[in-house]
Amino acid sequence: MNRKSDEKHSSSQKQRKSDRYHEPATVEEVTSTNVETILRLEEAAKEKQTLTERLAKVIADFCGSMTFVWVHVAWFGIWIVANTMPGVKHFDEFPFTFLTLVVSLEAIFLSTFILISQNQETRLAERNNHLDLQINLLTEQENTKMLRMLRMIADKLEIDVEDDPTVQVLEQATRPEKLVEQIEEATRRSEPVKFGSGR
Repeated sequence: MNRKSDEKHSSSQKQRKSDRYHEPATVEEVTSTNVETILRLEEAAKEKQTLTERLAKVIADFCGSMTFVWVHVAWFGIWIVANTMPGVKHFDEFPFTFLTLVVSLEAIFLSTFILISQNQETRLAERNNHLDLQINLLTEQENTKMLRMLRMIADKLEIDVEDDPTVQVLEQATRPEKLVEQIEEATRRSEPVKFGSGR
């Protein structure tokens, strides 16, 4: 009996927490909720990463740090001094052929890990862009619906809004494909004329 009541209490708490997302609150509470939502999405994306992707990200992050630079400065410095100091047996004499081979192999592997990490970041960016587009389209649909409802209220109260032509235009649903065509057309017009293109 106690277990059922606890489950019911936990379910009601979750429901209140979910409903609270849409309740009026301060700006700080709203932004805090939005930040937590974004963090949950990022954590969910990280949990789906494979071991190779996580390893690639760790290596890519290390390559983009000053620690990576100082490690290589120390490594190259010690290598060069050890192979140019007189009285010491040199294992890789000038022009340091073996060092060049090692650095070349390192560059190949590091570039591969960096590309894997960049591909992962690109996929996340594309997902976020798609999410932004869906939210923007939903917001546009909600605004269009609200304008139509406000028009109905104005007609019911016999308020004349016909003198504002933009209201009728904004009541129309936005067509994303038409906007894309307009953007592409404006981009083509703004591009400089290329010699030999026949334009």
